[in-house]
Amino acid sequence: MMMTAALCHRYGPPESLRLAEVPQPRPRRGEVLIRVQAAGVTSGDARIRGAQVPAGMGPLIRLAFGLRGPRRPVLGREFAGVIEAHAPDQSEALAASLPPGTAVFGITPGMRMGAHAEYLCLPADGLLLPRPADMSIETAAGFFFGGLTAADFLLDQCALQPRERVLVVGATGAVGTAAVQIARAHGAQVTALASAGNLELARQLGAETLLDYRHDRLEGQWDVILDIPGVLANARQHLARGGRLGLVTATLGQTLRANLRPGGPVRAGVISETPAAMARLLGLYHAGAYRPLIGATLPFNRIQEAHALASSGHKRGNVVVVMDPAAGAALAAPVRATS
Repeated sequence: MMMTAALCHRYGPPESLRLAEVPQPRPRRGEVLIRVQAAGVTSGDARIRGAQVPAGMGPLIRLAFGLRGPRRPVLGREFAGVIEAHAPDQSEALAASLPPGTAVFGITPGMRMGAHAEYLCLPADGLLLPRPADMSIETAAGFFFGGLTAADFLLDQCALQPRERVLVVGATGAVGTAAVQIARAHGAQVTALASAGNLELARQLGAETLLDYRHDRLEGQWDVILDIPGVLANARQHLARGGRLGLVTATLGQTLRANLRPGGPVRAGVISETPAAMARLLGLYHAGAYRPLIGATLPFNRIQEAHALASSGHKRGNVVVVMDPAAGAALAAPVRATS
């Protein structure tokens, strides 16, 4: 059987992606076949597609993913879908835990990727959860990338405490919108640094102080600074005593220095993607403390446009593609980044 997938055989611009018919994957023992209904298109996907990464990371990316193009040409990690089938030799207990027809959402493990396709095979006991009945497929498809990153940096790496002062740089992208919500729900005082057109959104998400990155002078100190795009000059000068700086997009040098000083002020570690981390984020959702912002929803056949938006550096929240052509037909209006 065949399926439609978005393929990236060479690193390059969004136009380097193409839709093609490829064989549908077959689940091996311990795996489930998932019919993908929607998938997130993240800044991480865009960086892999374009091999555009922070300074010093280029050789590592090519070593990990492929020299001239991704070894696994189907990109995408976060998704929402439905269990279609189990491996023929699946254990009864595992098959009963996620029977065919179960609505699920999750992320693909490690560098496996593969979510930008109509079907996907994943371990049944991996990074996969039943989807709440009140959650749309678009919300589910954009749930984990920004939320897991924000929660890991704020709560784990930076050990955010209630009533601490937090500055979120890049507060209205996928990670930023999650960070503002999670920090606010944790009892922090949140300052959002974003473009003027997005400041009202940051306020609605819970930021108390709003700063236009183009025109407002950065003054004061914060207990935690979360620099998502890695653009804040002299960030450490704005740390209070005992303050922590979380660099979500860190250069190789910054990452090495942070890991050589594990108790220092700079945090630039790899985030934890585990069932426990996913369950914590889902708990925040049920508590009303986190809702992924879906800024743009496009049909799957416009995935090049979705990648362009994810690469822009000015998107609001998450970008999602939906597989169902009927749903996509109603989403054909042009979508532009907000600068």
